[in-house]
Amino acid sequence: VGWFQEYWCRRHEAGGPARIPSECGKPSRIANADALWDSARVPHDVRWSLPLPDWRAIDRYLDDTLEDALAASHDGERYFFELALYHEDMHGEALLMTLQTLALPPPPGLREPPRVPASRSAGVDLAFPGGTLVAGSRESDARDRFVFDNEMRAHDVRVAPFAIAGSCVTEGEFAMFVDDGGYGRAELWTDEGWRWLASSGRRLPAHWRRVGGSVEVRWFDRWRPLSPGGAVQHVSAHEAQAWCNWAGRRLPTETEWEFAATALPSGDDGVANLDGRIGGPVAAAAADGGAAHFIGNVWEWTSSPFRPYPAFAPGAYAEYSQPWFGDHHVLRGGSWATRSRLVHPRMRNFYKPGRHDVFAGFRTCARD
Repeated sequence: VGWFQEYWCRRHEAGGPARIPSECGKPSRIANADALWDSARVPHDVRWSLPLPDWRAIDRYLDDTLEDALAASHDGERYFFELALYHEDMHGEALLMTLQTLALPPPPGLREPPRVPASRSAGVDLAFPGGTLVAGSRESDARDRFVFDNEMRAHDVRVAPFAIAGSCVTEGEFAMFVDDGGYGRAELWTDEGWRWLASSGRRLPAHWRRVGGSVEVRWFDRWRPLSPGGAVQHVSAHEAQAWCNWAGRRLPTETEWEFAATALPSGDDGVANLDGRIGGPVAAAAADGGAAHFIGNVWEWTSSPFRPYPAFAPGAYAEYSQPWFGDHHVLRGGSWATRSRLVHPRMRNFYKPGRHDVFAGFRTCARD
């Protein structure tokens, strides 16, 4: 995070040549920093054995980098400072994902989410007549908020009529799929999903276990009773698709998701579950049966592969989107751990469909 900020806010020259930090005219404050922390060029497998500086030197480097970045920032040239900030926000969420994956304690002060009873309003569909969606972000949007390159360029998309669930699938609803043998029925899974399931050896969602006749779900280092009305999370796109096949539903395209999210308020009086105010998903459904949590609560898988929009051009940080087109899938909406300043209805997140460490769930559409 510190290296990224130093490069973009101090060393990089806007409008300069392609990003090759080792050829940058401004050196880092730490010798050999590019060989230690340039994530685009340092292979994952060697990062554990690099000759890193001691923590005192790293802490000083972080302090100096932040101080310089703040001193250099001013109105009218904020793009790279926001890029560094949102990059740090994403890593903050990824660190929470790591703590959860490794069954480590939550950060001090993170509130354990309440157990939510099942709701009658869960699963209610919202019908849309379709129409033309201006998908993505306009050039003018960049004057009001930060725009990642994969949101560009805005373009018209014709959307057919569709009906989308007002809330995400709950833990209770997903448990019914598990109890009906969903993890052992090949006909419910895509070929790729069935291969993923075989390689993972899974018979339950990540962080679930059976205790006697009930199910428990792990929250960081603590096991809790299943939350029937809370949004399910830590499911892969393969698991989401299998649940849809079992339920006679389908995942929305990212265009349908954006159409609905931009047409409706977020629900719950507009208060989204973001910024880690609560350390997990809350009730999936809105109390009034309307739209709930298009923003916040859990990231939502779509059926859309992550591909460039028409007239896409990579931004200065070319590694952000371009290397991942094709084999990743789009998620929308943000999770309870996402920063509110980062997420909005047109933001596109993307992961490989086999990833289940993400704070991700899904909502569904009615099949035609």
